[in-house]
Amino acid sequence: MLSKIKIFRLFSHLGSSTTPYIHKGNNPLLNKLNYLSLNRFCTITRSPTTAESPELPEWLKFSRNNNPTGSDSDDDFVIPELAHWVENQKHDHGSKVEGHTLKETIDSDIDKISKLLKFRHASVDDFVHALGGCGVCVSESLVEQVLKRFSNDWIPAFGYFKWAKSQTGFRHSANSYDSMVDVLGKLKKFDLMWELVEEMHELGGYVSLATMTKVMRRLARASRWEDAIEAFRGMERFGVRKDTLAMNTLMDALVKENSVERANDVFLEFKDSIPLNSRTFNILIHGWCKARKMNNALKSMEEMKQHGFCPDAISYTSIVEAHCNEKDFRKVDSVLNEMEENGCPPNVVTYTIVMHALGKGKEISKALEVYERMKQRGCVPDAAFYSSLIYILSKAGRLKDARDVFDDMTKQGAVPDVLTYNTMISAACKHSQEEDALKLLVKMDENSCKPDLNTYSPLLKMCCRNKRMKVLSALLNHMFKNDISLEVGTYTLLVHGLCKSEKLEWACLFFEEMVSKGLVPNDSTHKLLLKELEKKSMEEAKERVEKLMSQARQQG
Repeated sequence: MLSKIKIFRLFSHLGSSTTPYIHKGNNPLLNKLNYLSLNRFCTITRSPTTAESPELPEWLKFSRNNNPTGSDSDDDFVIPELAHWVENQKHDHGSKVEGHTLKETIDSDIDKISKLLKFRHASVDDFVHALGGCGVCVSESLVEQVLKRFSNDWIPAFGYFKWAKSQTGFRHSANSYDSMVDVLGKLKKFDLMWELVEEMHELGGYVSLATMTKVMRRLARASRWEDAIEAFRGMERFGVRKDTLAMNTLMDALVKENSVERANDVFLEFKDSIPLNSRTFNILIHGWCKARKMNNALKSMEEMKQHGFCPDAISYTSIVEAHCNEKDFRKVDSVLNEMEENGCPPNVVTYTIVMHALGKGKEISKALEVYERMKQRGCVPDAAFYSSLIYILSKAGRLKDARDVFDDMTKQGAVPDVLTYNTMISAACKHSQEEDALKLLVKMDENSCKPDLNTYSPLLKMCCRNKRMKVLSALLNHMFKNDISLEVGTYTLLVHGLCKSEKLEWACLFFEEMVSKGLVPNDSTHKLLLKELEKKSMEEAKERVEKLMSQARQQG
């Protein structure tokens, strides 16, 4: 728990108020782009043996009478204390742990493979051919890392997968097949995904519930709900049982993608042939609450009782969350009391949801009272609870209090996790505390806390806003080394941010990179980029962006 002094201070504070064309030339802007190592993200088709020297494509040349970028002192600025970290991101160092030769080999091999896969090729088979004779020994761990690193770029990922499969003496594991199935499903290449599942079936015993879970979730996420249900109906053909766990997995996938009605249809279709459990009903209760259909949620709770299952903390927490979303805290208190009376006390998740909702509603005093109530009932805060508390305090502008909570967590037995760091980084970025934000990322490295996509989003946005192009490049390289692949949301953030900062050459390059990966830019991103290019009279670039958008729509 937080110390009494820190709690007192929190309360006392309340009293106060496709492939590009290559342009050659000695242009300072081009030299700067080369220096900033954008090559990792450029779409260039050349022999991998050629020295990398990415320059702006011809269609990005600015009008002679109107150079929108010029020389900007902010581009190369780096906070002195972080200069060494930024420079380190430009090089691949391999493992820092002495004696772990296997990991060092994997680190070295992943860098070799990544350099080959960065060059754009038209087809999967072209990538297979390009990897021939690369001299890398395939291993299951290397396959997993490559698929993770290129999880939003299915062509090189699938090319590597097929190449690895052709190597003498190597056979993909079921886990590797599952990862490839997930990549194809994520990029909506469902025909290829099903072909791979059939191949797994022919190998014998490779298709599992884990495989079908990825299939059903990816289909549901693409709003192909009926296909997801049909996959469940036919899963026994692959030797996977249609049992309670499998049915719950399908229902959960449908609920997560805002289709509780279809989840209920699945429940009605199979409830007499597949045993039910409390999780089956909790999925429905959560789904109805999420859809703001409280009467249906309460009916599911009653039906749960009729089947001999007592509503538990998960059941009640869904109801609590629904009332929190409606900002009806009188009903929240009523449900919390009901939970106590029924011998089902609120758990840390329940308290976290209530505190978070009160904080978002600017009821800071009441939010902190939740902490006191929780402490009195012997409920121990976890990392998620502290992350929520940090978010509330940061949103209220109380950054020092948020930092105190962060620093005190470990003493209270709760180790900061990626969500905690993400919350701290996001708050620092929002309040323009650039140095603190980047130091937190460095601290994650030091504490072996692996960042995720949400770690980088506020940092990238901050760099775009402040025109810190050297730091932006370092962050992108850091993401790549952590096997985090850019997706549509991150590309959108970059293009929008760079347009607002008048860094149109970067915005165009990221737009093209997005399309080259088979991703479809949002209409708003497309329109914003065209608008900014029109302001700068960049007609050739406009035409190129229009062609790229047309290409993206066709392949999407």
